[in-house]
Amino acid sequence: MKAHNKWLTAPLAAGLSAALLSGCGTEQGGGSGGSGDGIRVGMSDEILATDPAAGYDPGSWLLFNNVFQSLLAFPKGGLEPEPEAADECAFSAGSKVYTCTLRDGLTFSNGNKLTSEDVKYSFERAIKIADPNGPAPLLAGIDTIETPDEKTVVFRLKVPDATFPSKIASGAGSIVDHREYPADALRTDGKATGSGPYRLDSLSDTEATFSANSSYHGNAERKSDAITLKLYKGDRSALAKALADDQVDVAYRGLSADDISALETSESTDDRGIEVIQGSSAEVQHLVFNMKDPVVGKLGVRQAIAHLVDREALVEDVYKSTATPLYSIVPAGINGHNTAFYDAPDAAKAKKALRAAGVTDKVKLTLWSTPSRYGPATDQELKAIAGQLNASGLFEADVESVAFEQYEKDIAAGKYGVYVKGWVPDYPDADNFTAPFFGEGNVLGNHYENTEITGGLLPKTAAAADRAGTADEYGKLQDIVAEELPVLPLWQGKQYAVSRTGVTGLEWTLDASTVFRFWELRKS
Repeated sequence: MKAHNKWLTAPLAAGLSAALLSGCGTEQGGGSGGSGDGIRVGMSDEILATDPAAGYDPGSWLLFNNVFQSLLAFPKGGLEPEPEAADECAFSAGSKVYTCTLRDGLTFSNGNKLTSEDVKYSFERAIKIADPNGPAPLLAGIDTIETPDEKTVVFRLKVPDATFPSKIASGAGSIVDHREYPADALRTDGKATGSGPYRLDSLSDTEATFSANSSYHGNAERKSDAITLKLYKGDRSALAKALADDQVDVAYRGLSADDISALETSESTDDRGIEVIQGSSAEVQHLVFNMKDPVVGKLGVRQAIAHLVDREALVEDVYKSTATPLYSIVPAGINGHNTAFYDAPDAAKAKKALRAAGVTDKVKLTLWSTPSRYGPATDQELKAIAGQLNASGLFEADVESVAFEQYEKDIAAGKYGVYVKGWVPDYPDADNFTAPFFGEGNVLGNHYENTEITGGLLPKTAAAADRAGTADEYGKLQDIVAEELPVLPLWQGKQYAVSRTGVTGLEWTLDASTVFRFWELRKS
């Protein structure tokens, strides 16, 4: 599995200005639950792709989840995928053959019929193009795809994989019209033709507009027929001003911890027609150790760091309690979560670990950060960690901050000993928090290998159809990682959106599936 663009862009994603802080669908087209006024949503992310074979970033997947259908989808508040474009799906031959039957009456927004040919074409196309910024790694387990008739699709997998339904319920499973998308190249006209609840009407650098797809047949019940997505491309102050000036109804992704905290505690928030909505999230952040580094390559040094990091202080002081301490590779709310990494700060234990490793001098250490990807609080967070290490008298730590492109190049070149990584899950299953980090070709770039994990635990858990029954194996995996410490979990994020009074349904767009459901929004 390769590194990709679904790394967490920030724990929260927009900033509010000082001015603001002071002053089941039907078979007849997914039924609009009322026309509703158009809703203006602002976000700091960009939409980097309109072609599902290329996009693997939060902004692009937001578009995919609303414009395209997948065979399955995650229901609001649920972690188990349910049929969407499919009428039913089932495994056979263990977890190695997956067969789906399409629901009746599927058509694309252009009026073309959607059949099994389009499903097969969509998956094989994404795999063949293998765009470096695309979702092909999630589909790498597919061996062959058969279409015995226009309503049946049979996936034959290379190895048993019970997580396959979750993978294809994500943006990676978007179904395209084979007549409009070239088989071996990306579509380049900036348009999107899908069968989802909405049509993409226009897209520019600053705005995307969506309208109801009257041809839609699926489970979504639209509460609003028109959505305008304002794109602020990382400009937090511009998004904040837009909300303050009533230019957007909802600010999504990027809200700073200070601003969220101020809004939640302000007595005048309701008077100003502003509401803060909090949802669950499976976004996580880890401190990563390069196992070949001459300093943190020593287990005793890593153990000392683990004994000294105070997560409670980090989430309270840096993130104003808009995140929660994480003592697990698998976050809370996901089957397999445990507290294998729990360790109250203890300088005596840290000193003992260093001395056992033969380290008697202060450990000189640089923590590497990239706020351009993970948000401006990342530098503050790592400086806080460096301060915690230095306060023990055992470390002499500092922080260096670089732009993301250089950051990724330097990690690949092995130049960093300690660095930060965040993760936005592709699907809410423990597999997506373990296989990418500890499997073959892991995305962390830290040279960690453990044959018990790669040769036993990961294949065994992936093949288990009973996902709830994998908790013990995932617990064992996390116990191994907690002992060997190639990474140190730091925090688990919370999702927030800020809306103006009159917008409802946001609570159904902020869950662990990370699907922002346009169709749940209503404006009165």
